[in-house]
This record gives sequence, structure tokens and C-alpha cells, in this order.
Amino acid sequence: MRAEFPDFRLGSVLATSFTATLTERHGNAVERIPVPHRLVDWLAANGLAVDSCTTAQLDLARELRESIHAAVTAAAVRDALPASAVGIINDRSAQGRAAAILTPEGKRRWRLNSSSGVEDALSVIAADAISIIAGERDGRLALCASPTCQAAFFDTSQSRTRKWCDMNTCGNRQKKARFHANQRKTH
Repeated sequence: MRAEFPDFRLGSVLATSFTATLTERHGNAVERIPVPHRLVDWLAANGLAVDSCTTAQLDLARELRESIHAAVTAAAVRDALPASAVGIINDRSAQGRAAAILTPEGKRRWRLNSSSGVEDALSVIAADAISIIAGERDGRLALCASPTCQAAFFDTSQSRTRKWCDMNTCGNRQKKARFHANQRKTH
């Protein structure tokens, strides 16, 4: 990872990890893929390595990211899915030519077409979003309890009661704020 950019928030669910490339959406937003080579870095960190990315492909990726964010947020609060977001997710999913490959260790890996790697990677992310929004995976969509974040995440905890998109960031910040507020009350 290049030091001049904020770290990625990597999770176990590809689609919601992708939406976390823009964080603190209701505070001081942090763009984690501000330039094309940063998208290349993020894709590589998530098993979708591509050789390069153009500004136009970065724009496609951000459009997909925002569409997934809108759709999973609506699904998490049980609202109707935005038609424009659904259309973009479906288009990106259908445009790719990625193939699922089984590794000797029994894991799934993605093979991307060398001529259009970014588009293929975006199709994998869109297909993952479809899978979680459609309820095909064991878990529930939820929104982070942090008022500045409110990121959508996929809760696979046993009780399905997770409150934070990431305990190491949003959860710790909220617990520290609560602790300091309680300290001020007692002094």
C-alpha cells in the first residue's frame, strides 16, 4: 500500500468492503480510492488483481460503489431498492467476463480477462452485491451505529446484533466518546 493514501478497510464481504472505499460519509468523508492506481491496489488486496486502471474505469468503479451503497442501505432499512442503483449493479454484473476458479486448497479465486480486467473485477463486486441484497448468504445487512459513518455492512455474527462496521475504527471511537462524556459528568 502506498503511504500517502489512507489505509483500506478490508472486510470479509467484497461488496460492502468496496463501499468502504469512501468512509465517514456523514462527517469528513475519506476517499480511499482517489486515483486510478489506488483502485488497482484495492482490487489486488481483494484478490482481483488487474494490471492498470484508467480514469474512466475509476469513474465506473465509483458509480458502482455508490449504487451498491444506495442499494444495501435501502435493503438494510427495508426500503425499496433505488431503480437507478439496481440498473447500474445489474449492468456491471452482466458486463464482466470473470470466471470462478477452484484452487487446490478448495478456495474460490477469480480469473479476470486480461483485456478488460477492471470491468471484470467490477462484475465480481456487483455479483457479490446481488448475492447479499437478494438474501442468498447467511447474514444480515445493517448500518453502522456511528453517526458520522452509517456504512452498510454484512453482519455474520452469531447473534446478528453487531452495531459497528468495524470495531477497530467506529466502535472504538464511539466507546471512547462515551467514556470521555462519562468522565466529564463525574468531574
